[in-house]
Amino acid sequence: MFASSTQRKHWMYSDESDLTTLREETNAQFIKKYGSHMQKEQREQFFLSDSEERALVRFYELQLRDFCKRFSPPMPRATIATALHYFKRFYLRNSVMDYHPKEILVTCVYLAAKVEEFNVSISQFVANLKGDREKASDIVLNNELLLMQQLNYNLTVHNPFRPVEGLMIDIKTRCTALENPERLRPHIDDFLEKVFLTDSVLLYAPSQIALAAILHAASKISANLDNYVTDILFSREHLAGIIEAVRKIRTMARTLIDVPAKEIVKSLEKKLEKCRNQENNPDSEIYKRRMQEMLDEEDMHDNEKYAKIVQEQAAQDEKTLGVRGLGSPSL
Repeated sequence: MFASSTQRKHWMYSDESDLTTLREETNAQFIKKYGSHMQKEQREQFFLSDSEERALVRFYELQLRDFCKRFSPPMPRATIATALHYFKRFYLRNSVMDYHPKEILVTCVYLAAKVEEFNVSISQFVANLKGDREKASDIVLNNELLLMQQLNYNLTVHNPFRPVEGLMIDIKTRCTALENPERLRPHIDDFLEKVFLTDSVLLYAPSQIALAAILHAASKISANLDNYVTDILFSREHLAGIIEAVRKIRTMARTLIDVPAKEIVKSLEKKLEKCRNQENNPDSEIYKRRMQEMLDEEDMHDNEKYAKIVQEQAAQDEKTLGVRGLGSPSL
């Protein structure tokens, strides 16, 4: 249940200002770490600002959604929503300059597919990507553990789809004044698609988002559900808080920030390539060298394990048979 979930405990915030503060701190920490040797003016010119990071994250949220929509086989909406949750959570405490969004994006989708039981192999997954698929596979698999760690292994996401279904059943049962409630569906779906591109999912419970979607849909078909909400659904003591939450969710969906223009994105990408952490850039020499060192360490570890197994087996043979392992015959 959402009330006792890690989502409610660790990934819900009281206000948009909390999210802004977190993002500003994340940006400042990266700049302090990698720009301590620069003058203030140099840092401002070289690194991305928190608002520039936010613009890139916003752009890549749309890229994530569009990638999921094009995916073959068709991806369930719960998987798309969970992937967007992961992506938003990751960049609350990680800078775009540390981990490029295009690499985290695909990892979020791959992990969400596993968690939501949309079963695709890594080869099926990367078949939906353009370019070097072997490289893409390495990037996804190398980042998967990192992503889980940064999410604190809180992988279960409560989306508003089930609360929507619950409310629809309740409306059909107790709100007989509304004819054919199924007319609400297309408008609910459109609203939820917009909501997942806002910060509402980090601020409001799935049930509140579901109610906002239904009231939005009702307004689109000129239906009035006010009496249902005030007289049937909620008691008077809880009504004021619920209405305020619904109003804010609808406002956030209505005032969705526009996608940054292509020219702006291109300029930010160019700046990002210069200031990003090269240790996390798969195209950099330092990254390739680090990966090779890790592989060499694994090989060395495997060789040591094999030698130990051989020694243990020889000792066991000697103990069991009472003889040493036979050597090659001498000539």
